[in-house]
Amino acid sequence: MSVNKVILVGNVGKDPEVRHLDNGVAVANFPLATSETYTAKNGEKVTTTEWHNIVLWRGLADVAEKYVTKGRQLYIEGRIRTRSYDDKDGNKRYTTEIYGDVMQMLGSASGNQQAGADNNSNVSQSPSNSPQVSQPDIEEPEGDEDLPF
Repeated sequence: MSVNKVILVGNVGKDPEVRHLDNGVAVANFPLATSETYTAKNGEKVTTTEWHNIVLWRGLADVAEKYVTKGRQLYIEGRIRTRSYDDKDGNKRYTTEIYGDVMQMLGSASGNQQAGADNNSNVSQSPSNSPQVSQPDIEEPEGDEDLPF
């Protein structure tokens, strides 16, 4: 048995880039920053930030396109995936991404209004009145032929 589960709470680094593949499937990509603060031996507070590449498919991508903006705090639950591709010079590159299965908007970023999801049947309200979306058993397209990179 094995488990591939990631839970992140962090801030969106830039507005999501949403593409619609030839078959109409939506995919959203954006960076999410998580930070950790600790006190060094010399008493100085140190903050380290880790950047995660988030990938959302179908309904979650649609919700991200409408409601997720730079600075927004999100809860993301999903799985980690590493894939390879050839860059423009023919060099093999690797990228690690988090494929999100669950997304919940937390708080509100400065300048963001609370996302109202009354007209979106894919979003249910959690007790904190933040939209929560769950999308289990996502089937991604086979191969990289639909990806522009």
